[in-house]
Amino acid sequence: MAASKPEPLKDASHLYEVERRQYHLQRPGFRISELQLGPTQSVPWHSHTHITDTFYVIEGRLRLFLQGPKEEVLLGPGETYAVPPGRPHLVTNGGDGSMTILVLQGVGEYDYVPLV
Repeated sequence: MAASKPEPLKDASHLYEVERRQYHLQRPGFRISELQLGPTQSVPWHSHTHITDTFYVIEGRLRLFLQGPKEEVLLGPGETYAVPPGRPHLVTNGGDGSMTILVLQGVGEYDYVPLV
């Protein structure tokens, strides 16, 4: 029997803990959120069907792990990286202290597809 594909979620905030989450803008097809992650916190492996995740580091260091192809990206304050729709990624804190990032998500309908 083939493994079933996980169902996309409209809200995945219950799946992982962060120090702080704040939404600065939410409009149909686009949103900007601010996440603060402690040194051991992460956003689990996932992808998005329609939207690009663009990460902007405000404070600390962001470490992204990506699949398709495998890649690791380390960003510091003022740096950005865009993950296109359908590309699996894991968001982690790449430093010893708290990390604060802006996540710009769009353009399109938001979903969160967990990797199992």
